[in-house]
Amino acid sequence: MKYRFILLALISFAYGFSQDLKIPVDTAYITTNSVKIKGKVVEYQAETGFQPVWDEEGKLIASLYYTYYKRTNDTKGNNRPIIYSFNGGPGSASVWMHLAYTGPKILKIDEEGYPVQPYGVKDNPNSILDVADIVFINPVNTAYSRKVADKDGKMPEDKLFFGVNADITYLASWMNTFTTRHNRWESPKYIIGESYGGTRVMGLSLALQNSQWMYLNGVIMVSPADYKVLRVGGPVASSLNLPYYTATAWYHKMLPAALQNKDLLEILPEVEDFTINDLMPAIAKGGFISETEKKAIAKQMSYYSGLSEKVILQQNLDVPNRFFWKELLRDKTGETIGRLDSRYIGIDKVETGSAPDYSAELTSWLHSFTPAINYYIQNELGFKTDIKYNVFGNVGNWDDSNDNTRDNLRQAMAQNPYLKVMTQSGYYDGATTYFAAKYSQWQIDPSGKLKNRFSFKGYRSGHMMYLRNEDLIKANDDLRAFIESSLPKGKSAKY
Repeated sequence: MKYRFILLALISFAYGFSQDLKIPVDTAYITTNSVKIKGKVVEYQAETGFQPVWDEEGKLIASLYYTYYKRTNDTKGNNRPIIYSFNGGPGSASVWMHLAYTGPKILKIDEEGYPVQPYGVKDNPNSILDVADIVFINPVNTAYSRKVADKDGKMPEDKLFFGVNADITYLASWMNTFTTRHNRWESPKYIIGESYGGTRVMGLSLALQNSQWMYLNGVIMVSPADYKVLRVGGPVASSLNLPYYTATAWYHKMLPAALQNKDLLEILPEVEDFTINDLMPAIAKGGFISETEKKAIAKQMSYYSGLSEKVILQQNLDVPNRFFWKELLRDKTGETIGRLDSRYIGIDKVETGSAPDYSAELTSWLHSFTPAINYYIQNELGFKTDIKYNVFGNVGNWDDSNDNTRDNLRQAMAQNPYLKVMTQSGYYDGATTYFAAKYSQWQIDPSGKLKNRFSFKGYRSGHMMYLRNEDLIKANDDLRAFIESSLPKGKSAKY
């Protein structure tokens, strides 16, 4: 049976974007519930509401909406592991992993992740709530989180929130406040970030240590977006797409029989080897590559990608992923494939062109996520508001400058012998490809002295690999194993 009550509701309110809409700047609603996970009943408390963001002078500048799940029938109490969960964008709410991956409730979708009506939620028998408590955090302008005006009605500047380093700074401070308010300083702590959240948690790992004196046991990156690759372009970024092309072409049965008849995981290692040792240096030669080598590389790329040698040569070996989404099935069915999950099919107005008209996978996901999160917050978590829930929010001109998050994570690991890192990626993710995630992991610590504390897990689905039920089970089990492996168990933090 579920109970609902208000923990704290302050009388004062702060104005949001409209004078007619208000957000409570410091309030929480609590419900109690239970879910059966791995065959055992897990009783829990769900707390949802707002916690303030203050500037360096202690002035209120924003309030973040969060949901906190705490298991109540576990003798470890506040010594249980706790995971702080972020999605990406930047500008994305925490809805994705909240209602489809680690939380106690998940979407009503089919086994492969496609929407079904009536929309709604159901119990998640694979949630990691049995082993760790979870906080889903929404940065400014996502979900119900908003900036807060001062007494004169003036909003704080965007630069306090909307940039790689600003984002890390205020979120680290917010996490310190949350940890103190909820008495979780003794808990083993983890941060998990999906997509841009990968960049976010790499940066947070060091900011939490050096600015908040909060030391982590684990960092988990789900389909991470590393802008040291994505925004740079060139031979490295381009060539890293090829193993993803192979995986997607295999899924759509577009590879030659010699490859198509093998299992996916049998063929990817040889494609990865070709990518690093042949394709990357070939593209690096640009227009000075010999015709013989260029044609030989194009032939092998065609073999591995399902594209014709002709179109590969027309692209000078540098095949953009948006072109791949349009081209792969052009002569077979005339359909496009999805960006974030290339198992999804789209229909464009015309078959010509160099990129799809829309993202087939994202429109499919929004079918099920948007009604479900709005229903769930209001009807099951008990929070009601007229403020729009921003699945995606406006984060202005995001400042990508001085992105040192890769090295931040390396330094955090060097300073903290307890800290381990796991990456989870879907083979059919064309936005933040699995091989780019592997490459980023390789680059974090060039010395190789920390490599035994990194792990990589791949899944036969896309960006949100947990939408496919088989991978939902596997990915959560991988999280459980990672948490277990990163607990100190009496060992001191020393090299």
